[in-house]
Amino acid sequence: MYEDLQLEHSSTVDRAADEIRRALFAGQLAPGTPLRELALSEAMGVGRSTIREALGVLVGEGVAVRVPNKGVAVKELTADDVHDVSRARVALETAGLRHWPEAADEDRRTLHEALDHYAHLAEAPAGPAELTEAHLQIHRALVALTGSRRLVAAADALSAEIRLGLAHLDRTRANIAEQVADHRRLVSLLDRGLISAAIDDLVQHLAAAEGSLLHATGHGTIGI
Repeated sequence: MYEDLQLEHSSTVDRAADEIRRALFAGQLAPGTPLRELALSEAMGVGRSTIREALGVLVGEGVAVRVPNKGVAVKELTADDVHDVSRARVALETAGLRHWPEAADEDRRTLHEALDHYAHLAEAPAGPAELTEAHLQIHRALVALTGSRRLVAAADALSAEIRLGLAHLDRTRANIAEQVADHRRLVSLLDRGLISAAIDDLVQHLAAAEGSLLHATGHGTIGI
């Protein structure tokens, strides 16, 4: 009944997926780059079957795609992908804001902690990938206000595509302080119970984020 359970093997697949994912988000592998099983297997010192399963995980997450007769490659986000991600983010995150009045204290606290962590990194020598991750954790915490694990899982899937799209954006720290201030304002509106104003603020923020992602993926010239 349990003969197919292989904890160590599964853990190796997870570690391989984690390492390839890290390289994608760090911008070490450009969109469209083929993910060759043999080369990855030799580089990481694991079997090709492990790499094959790890690539399947990444395809399932939407950060890699299967190309007919060519194998697996890093996903290239289209303009339609970016617009769809933005629409989904608006739906998920505004739902979280609407749940603020009845949100669990722990979920509210998580939002404040995510904001504080982002603000701390903004003053530290953090790299772009680390800042992006901290930024997205704030938005994940907004979705978590709904109390729905499934909605949070959906937000995590979107975050993976966003991080992939931003990996090759030539970013500076020039507007980090402004970004921190924007998020503090949003959370302050929630703390004061001004839900409608917070939603308006968030929608504007996500519209700017959509422009940044379009720019990062070569489909626009607007950046934040």
